Amino acid sequence: MPTSFNQSVIEEFRANAGKVGGPFEGGDLLLLTTTGAKSGISRTTPLGYVRHGDSLLLIGSNLGAPHHPDWYHNLLAHPVVQVEVGTRTFEALAVPAEGARRDELFAHVVRVAPGYGDYQALTTRVLPVVVLERADPDGWAAPSEVSTLGDKLLEVHTWLRGQLRQVKAEVDAHFAARAAHQGPGEPPAPGLGLQIRQRCLAFCQALEFHHTSEDAHLFPGIARYHPHLTGTFDRLAEEHRTVARIQGELAALLAGIGIADPQRFRTELDQMSAELNAHLDYEEEAILPLLADVPWPPAPPVDA
Repeated sequence: MPTSFNQSVIEEFRANAGKVGGPFEGGDLLLLTTTGAKSGISRTTPLGYVRHGDSLLLIGSNLGAPHHPDWYHNLLAHPVVQVEVGTRTFEALAVPAEGARRDELFAHVVRVAPGYGDYQALTTRVLPVVVLERADPDGWAAPSEVSTLGDKLLEVHTWLRGQLRQVKAEVDAHFAARAAHQGPGEPPAPGLGLQIRQRCLAFCQALEFHHTSEDAHLFPGIARYHPHLTGTFDRLAEEHRTVARIQGELAALLAGIGIADPQRFRTELDQMSAELNAHLDYEEEAILPLLADVPWPPAPPVDA
């Protein structure tokens, strides 16, 4: 769809609590905001969706064109997306379905919205089915109230720990399914392959952003008032580099998750988990007391 048409739909959607006219009138429509795979720029796209239980499904139909839509390539590069449905706005983890699950979900989509079957008939590519999942992992519990910078730091750390637990649970489920395969032939394609990849990628990108923000802004700001903590910040920066190295090694393993050696993969993941949790523990011990009285969010500047 042309950009100008998209923008008019977006403006109408936001002005009318998610209701629009024209070709989308009466249909289920949401706004998906992704981060450009190459540009890094946020892009918002109006898309039809289909409900499946508590999940929302997106179809990369591109009106039956021979190539996937840009928003699909974006979410593969940056899995955490922003979704607007009606008056609600929330973050989601975008996970393309695979194999038999993809076929099952696409059959459900076609029963609800037969037009997607027509789009599939126009192209030889398999139309992606994307499941929008909770961005926050199960078991994640934020601090009850975020009123200081210390609370905010602890909230981020809690989210990162929850993401890592979720990644480990999905990896264990994937390897358990592989181990249970019996009979002739190759084991079935990993049903959790893309799910693990997307979860790990979301985790790694969030961790990288968190560490970059600390190194560039938070730590230098604190150091100006607490020069005796120079050694502490040097240690934290070195740990950031160690965690980044392990992330890169894990990402390389993920590229071959279907044939990865379970013991090696788990060893890498356990090493990353142990070092990351030790790093977060040390950071909380050293830094949280200094941030306990710093208001969050920051107060707006006072005009002179």
